Amino acid sequence: MHRFFASDNGSGIHPNILEALTKANVGHTKGYGYDEFTRRAEADFSALFGDHIQVFFVYSGTGANVLSLQSCLQSFEAVVCSDTAHIYTDETGAPEYNLGVKLIALPSVDGKISVDQLDRILIGRGVEHHVQPKVISLTQSTEYGTIYSLEEVKAISAFCRQHDLYLHMDGARIANALASLNCSPNAFFSEAGVDILSFGGTKNGMLMGEAVVVFREELAKTMKYRRKQSLQLYSKMRFMSAQFSAYFHDGLWLDLARHSNEMARYLADELHSLGEQVRITRPVEANGVFCIFPNGIEEELMERFPFYYWNEEDREIRLMCSWDTTTADIDAFVEATRRLMPK
Repeated sequence: MHRFFASDNGSGIHPNILEALTKANVGHTKGYGYDEFTRRAEADFSALFGDHIQVFFVYSGTGANVLSLQSCLQSFEAVVCSDTAHIYTDETGAPEYNLGVKLIALPSVDGKISVDQLDRILIGRGVEHHVQPKVISLTQSTEYGTIYSLEEVKAISAFCRQHDLYLHMDGARIANALASLNCSPNAFFSEAGVDILSFGGTKNGMLMGEAVVVFREELAKTMKYRRKQSLQLYSKMRFMSAQFSAYFHDGLWLDLARHSNEMARYLADELHSLGEQVRITRPVEANGVFCIFPNGIEEELMERFPFYYWNEEDREIRLMCSWDTTTADIDAFVEATRRLMPK
């Protein structure tokens, strides 16, 4: 069976992580994170991000985002994000429903917003008739597979500091971003000025692995209570924690992300070789390729190699590479594309 290009969620569990789950499945231990596996994973996060952080493991990426935002907001406050942000387009209104807050979406370029757009969100600041912006949320890497540079994040962070705002980062694919930037998490986040991070592992070789990494102490004070109220506290926590330790061991997480990034670049290069009938529509900076095929060939390709339309009006499709995507998978896809193209 050919690999899916629909999502990096379609891949399986990396063998090292599966082995860690098997080893954790021995004997009894305390629940809810009061176990040796969780202590070890917490230490692993501190080694990567710095001793000042606190980490809270959760079930899902949406759960991580909602919990992160909940710690920063009151009901009359708002989150500012890109108009393509996952919290805005693909979480069924979860932040609004669960938190009672408003999302303010700014127009993006290839999924990114810039500091030059942010002055407009201050209109009505301090006026009781207007919702009050409190959090800026960035997706890294973005829904279009693009990446905020350190300088871009620092500029937005400086704006947040100037105007008493929090900076949240949705890092469902943070490994792909850091691998592309060739930057350690400690080096990046010590300079970037991010206050709270939704850290994802599910899309990069884990069974289920998400965490909230808190860089501002005041945001962590009530997090354990909020996590329970938000239905995100896992009783058999060792099976979450053991995965993270295996994920980080010897830099596995970044190796997997580098591979999926490399496969995306290989895919883009091979599609480009088909000529002008295939148009790459976005910069290829992480593990996604966005493109437009000659009209009519997508449906037949989808039957063998599942993928999604991203923008059906423009017929723009998204092709995602995973930690286990191979050049053979891509060669088969490109050859099938070549055979279907109009002569």
